[in-house]
Amino acid sequence: MKRLIFMGPPGAGKGTQADIVKAKFQIPQISTGDMLRMAVKNGTTMGLEAKKFMDAGDLVPDAVVIGIIRDRLVEKDCANGFILDGFPRTVEQAKALSEILKELHMELDSVVNLDVPDEELVKRLLGRAIKEGRSDDNEETIKNRLHTYNTKTLPLIDFYKGTGILRQINGLGSMEEITDSILKQIQ
Repeated sequence: MKRLIFMGPPGAGKGTQADIVKAKFQIPQISTGDMLRMAVKNGTTMGLEAKKFMDAGDLVPDAVVIGIIRDRLVEKDCANGFILDGFPRTVEQAKALSEILKELHMELDSVVNLDVPDEELVKRLLGRAIKEGRSDDNEETIKNRLHTYNTKTLPLIDFYKGTGILRQINGLGSMEEITDSILKQIQ
């Protein structure tokens, strides 16, 4: 059983690595970004509300995201573990997650942080925008997302450092090298 959080700035490779690790451990990958993009695509009320924030490169309000996560963690497929990809993004969300896990009698095993320099992130995200046609990945929005990450999400490293479950991973290198580093750290 593995209960994991994958952290790192936009473009660090969280989704790619989470996808590999989920297959290895047969646990669901819970991506708030994917869940929110699906809600936007489906035109749900929450999706339309979230779209305003996403298009500006801002974080979707905590109440919306925390509610989505809580509802997802009680589903049957999470009983044997999960990977949270893109949540929590703030210390407030991390505290809310701690409360949810306590209520559900669950504990985190590891928090994996992929560390990648900003210049490399901008390059990766611009490439992804062209390849996937993502409107939320233009240079101005990318810079805003990185600024938001550095001011709001980076403090999570300190938050989890004291717990003994933070695993710092160098996010540069081949996909296989990064996967190997992660697996060594979480086994």
